[in-house]
This record gives sequence, structure tokens and C-alpha cells, in this order.
Amino acid sequence: MPETPAYVYDLAAVRHAHGLLRDSLPESAGLFYSLKANPHPAVLRQLSALGCRAEVSSPGELTAALEAGFRAGDILYTGPGRRDADVGLAVARGVRHFSVDSPHALDQLDHVGRVRGVPLSALLRINPPEPPAGVGLAMTGGPSQFGADLAWVLAEPRLFHGREHVATTGIHLYMGSNQHDGAKLLATFAYGLDIVAEVEARLGFRLATVDLGGGFGAPYAVEGDLPRFPALRAELTSLLAQRLPGSPADGRTVVFESGRYLTAGCGRLLTRVLDVKVSQGRRVVVLDAGVNHLAGMAGLGKEPFLDPDFRFPRAPGGHRSAKGGDDIVSGPLCHPLDLWTRTGSLPELRIGDLLTVPNVGAYGLHSSLTGFHCHPMPLEVVVDGDREAGRSRELTVRERGAS
Repeated sequence: MPETPAYVYDLAAVRHAHGLLRDSLPESAGLFYSLKANPHPAVLRQLSALGCRAEVSSPGELTAALEAGFRAGDILYTGPGRRDADVGLAVARGVRHFSVDSPHALDQLDHVGRVRGVPLSALLRINPPEPPAGVGLAMTGGPSQFGADLAWVLAEPRLFHGREHVATTGIHLYMGSNQHDGAKLLATFAYGLDIVAEVEARLGFRLATVDLGGGFGAPYAVEGDLPRFPALRAELTSLLAQRLPGSPADGRTVVFESGRYLTAGCGRLLTRVLDVKVSQGRRVVVLDAGVNHLAGMAGLGKEPFLDPDFRFPRAPGGHRSAKGGDDIVSGPLCHPLDLWTRTGSLPELRIGDLLTVPNVGAYGLHSSLTGFHCHPMPLEVVVDGDREAGRSRELTVRERGAS
């Protein structure tokens, strides 16, 4: 009987996703992996070996990336606000490329570069006035901590020029997430290239690096395959040739980012039935995994929790539950919002039965409320196809303090 709760990550699925995504992008384009999706060491080592660069946003993510083999000089450090000490640590460990969201961030980098005696480079992140159409989760387009408003940059371009110890060398655009339609992705990237042209014209110089972000979607906590974008490579290659002529031969680099697409399909969560009872005429099923192990980002609308149409993905015998029933499925926490669904329709279940939640290799354990109630952390198992490659368990804050 497998121990639960447990996350299982399949490295073969990581390689498969990476191959699909690389085949969807221009051959010359670079690809960053966003560690926030899943920073498990085995997953990171695999993506590093496949040639991805790392995009990090904290000292912890930086440490994980370096320990997994990503080169410090290739890492992009992002985030809408950074402590001076964190920037200093990153530079001391060899990071040279940062995304900036304001003139203050450029001043901060300039100070750190002066103190450390090293030149740094900055990608200017832009917040456009309108979000692209059809994205699953808009990251820009309104008032936002992400990026400098395009209107601000166009009105006061000198504020966004480099400083003595930091050069503005590129532009960073990440306008939305979880897009499953190739045509809409292409439209988003075309919109981004419009912004590149406007910014370069006002800054008065060409930007060597164009980071068009990503937004490549994937199924989350439900059964399904990764979307395919069969026409995107040719369409993007043609678009870039028209809008950024000469790349990369003239030194201009175009890069994309992905977290979800590369890792969502590699992970599944195993959870076991702890109790089955009837309450006021309705069946209640209690599982050993809940919002503490999966739904830490439920407020963003990415989680199945509290969704009246949610169907628990896989129950005993390989059957999926139906929509619109009377079953209540909860996690183990002493909180009324620790619910998978209030309107489920599961097959007959017994205490000890095993359920599986697929496609949670991204935004699963590492975006969850694991400290709440101090339950033990789930086991993490790494497989490579049919072969187990390792297993481990992180300690909770309370457990670390007692050790």
C-alpha cells in the first residue's frame, strides 16, 4: 500500500513536455523554466540537463537552481520587489541578469553593482494598458505590481535608461498564463512585439534581449493531455523575422518562459480516504489531503476546491466521479473551507481507498498551505517511466524546529 498523501513526479513526462514545447518554439529561441511551478531537485536537474535556463524570484529558488546545475550567469532573477540583501546575495553567487519593474529597481541594482564591483544587466518589464485577449490568468493590463506602465516608460524614458553599473539590455513581457489556444498565444506575442517597437523608439536604442514570456497552458488537477501547438513554431518564426529582422545573427536574443507546461503533466497526488459517514442525509468523504497539500492558490481560481462542478478525477477502479451529486468531499483540516467539493457524486468508497489527482506537477505541493495545522508534509516520489528514481519528504517548520 503506497504511503499517502504522496506526490509522484515522472521525469519521462518532463522530457516529453519539454520536447513538445521546444517543437512549438523557433529553433533559435531560448527557454527559461520558472521555478515557482515546481522546484523539486530532480525536476530541476532534468530541466537543466535539457538545456533550460532558470527564472527565479527568491533566495530559496536561486539556491535550488544552483544546486540543480543551472549556471548562475544564465539565471534571470525576477520579482516586483526585492530586498537589498537578496540582490546582493544573488550577485555574490554569480547572477548578472535581473528583471526590473521600476526606476527604483534600476537604482538598487546600480548600488549593488557598485558595491560588488561588477556590471549588471536589466530587462525592463512592461505593464501594457490592456491585457491580451483570452488568457487564463491576466498578469498585466491594469494597475499592477508587475512591470512599469507602458505610458510611464513612453512619457519618461530617461528614468529607464541604464545606470553606471547596470545596463538596460532587454525587455520583459509576461502578460498572461494558462493559454491553450495557439492562435491566441501568437496574438499575445505579436502584441508584445508592438510594445517592443514602442519602447525601443522612446528609449532611443535597440534592446538586445526580448523576453516574450509564455502562458503555455496545461490541464490542472483534472485528466487531460497537454495542448499541442503544431503551427506555432512556423508562425512565430515568420513573425519574428518580420518584426525583429536579423535575430539572432545580429546579437538579438528572443526568449520564452514556462513553468506550468513543462511540469504540470509530470505530477500526480495520491490521497487516501480517512473516513466515510452520513451527515443530515448526505455522504461525507474525508481525505488525507486537502487545501494544505494542493489548494494553496485557490483564491486565484486555479484550484478545483469549492467548484460546484468539480469531479474528483479518479476513484477506485479507474472511474471518475460524476457532476452534480450530493457527496461532500473534504480534506483533514479543522476548517470549513477545506473542501474538494460540496456537490460530488463518487462511487462507493471505503476507508483506506486510494484516489489520484492527475496533472498537479505544477502549482501543487510547493504552492500549498503546508504549514497550516502542522500536518506532516506529503511524501515526494520521483519516477522515470516505470523506474523509481528516489523519494524524500521535506520537514514542516515545526518539525525542523524540533530536529
